[in-house]
Amino acid sequence: MAALNGAVENGQPDRKVPPLPRPLRGLEVKYTKIFINNEWHESTSGKKFPTYNPSTLEKICDIEEGDKPDVDNAVEAAKAAFQRGSPWRQMDALSRGRLLHKLADLLERDRVILATLETMDTGKPFLQAYFIDLEGCIKTLRYYAGWADKIQGRTIPVDDSFVCFTKHEPMGVCGAITPWNFPLLMLVWKMAPALCCGNTLVIKPAEQTPLTSLYIGSLIKEVGFPPGVVNIVPGYGPTAGAAISTHHSIDKIAFTGSTKVGKLIKEAASKSNLKRVTLELGGKNPCIVCADADLDLAVECAHQGVFFNQGQCCTAASRVFVEEQIYPEFVKRSVEYAKKRLVGDPFDARTEQGPQIDQNQFDKILELIESGKKEGAKLECGGLAIEDRGLFIKPTVFSEVTDNMRIAKEEIFGPVQPIMKFKSIEEVIRRANSTEYGLTAAVFTKNLDRALTLASALQSGTVWINCYNALYAQAPFGGFKMSGNGRELGEYALAEYTEVKTVTIKLSQKSP
Repeated sequence: MAALNGAVENGQPDRKVPPLPRPLRGLEVKYTKIFINNEWHESTSGKKFPTYNPSTLEKICDIEEGDKPDVDNAVEAAKAAFQRGSPWRQMDALSRGRLLHKLADLLERDRVILATLETMDTGKPFLQAYFIDLEGCIKTLRYYAGWADKIQGRTIPVDDSFVCFTKHEPMGVCGAITPWNFPLLMLVWKMAPALCCGNTLVIKPAEQTPLTSLYIGSLIKEVGFPPGVVNIVPGYGPTAGAAISTHHSIDKIAFTGSTKVGKLIKEAASKSNLKRVTLELGGKNPCIVCADADLDLAVECAHQGVFFNQGQCCTAASRVFVEEQIYPEFVKRSVEYAKKRLVGDPFDARTEQGPQIDQNQFDKILELIESGKKEGAKLECGGLAIEDRGLFIKPTVFSEVTDNMRIAKEEIFGPVQPIMKFKSIEEVIRRANSTEYGLTAAVFTKNLDRALTLASALQSGTVWINCYNALYAQAPFGGFKMSGNGRELGEYALAEYTEVKTVTIKLSQKSP
């Protein structure tokens, strides 16, 4: 692995590895209300909804349930904050970047609290929340903080009588609807570039996992963002989510979630005000292992690629294609990995896999596992719930999977690894691309020509070579086909939150 800054390899004294962070068991939830204009509000309807700990199935707390009137209030606050002459619009770009840096500082300060809340609400292992989710949030905020004063237009040569240039201006009020699998990380992926560009926001977190998003509201106020710049309305998709999607005063919407809901959002946007839409949707991602690959690396990456976050990832390596010469050995080693994977209490530092998010997801995964058995796939291990453990499912590996089986076609979103075999590169390209999705893909080979051939041929927004889930704030992320529209992260995301304005000036023909 690459050496970290400050390590011996860089000429600096070696430092002791810091102790692992410890979760705050019994943490009290402080923020359960709707956040509008930097203030906390009860819902207009007076309704609340519960949020549950998927590890224990116990209710954590009740959350104010936002609906259309609450979304309307949030949008009005966001519109007011975006008006010409407002404190937010008068703030210079460098100061916007400083606010994002300060927000990253507060995430650093409250990292254990946020990781604890994320584990309580999602069931993901605490150390993964701390080292992966929170690390990604902090780096993304700092990346876009650096971009705030570097968003520039161009001068365009037209003819000698005119000066023509472009400006990149903020779009206005942006809606963001975030998923339950990475609640805080996906929020930051949308919030950071939107604020960097000078927009205002109305956010609806997933109803299953609102806690970290609401906590961010408290940090937004503490940092000093002007009132109305960020507003957070927890609620359900068909009510609060639909109100955002159809709202005529929201200029752009960003959504991460299922392809089914993404279609509804795009339809609502077209029927309302043709608001701009960015969608990051589902995936049925091919992971191709060639016969010349480093087998240890390929097995480990494919394992982590499908089982990470309980398999609840749009990027999951849920179609593993292995060249036939090494297929038996690959399956054997994959089963060994799966059997060793520790499933249990997500607050335990040893745990690698927690529970599924809720009963609906749990039932869907088990139903797809049963379909694999019935359709003739060979169950190598797992395939069952863990008794007396609520929503926990044993890591499951299927071999002898064919393309027509449901587990090879449908997004499982659970700890299930279907392994298929292939004979030739042309065959695997055709099979890998024979899906409505096109989010990510991976290739494992030592042959550079083969790697680049596959990377070029695969219809995916991201292709990893000899690695998996290598995501960086600097690199754009998004899908082809029905995996979505637009890009998040990197410089490319700035285009999703700005409008390009062309200014043309006629020069006087008189001699100066």
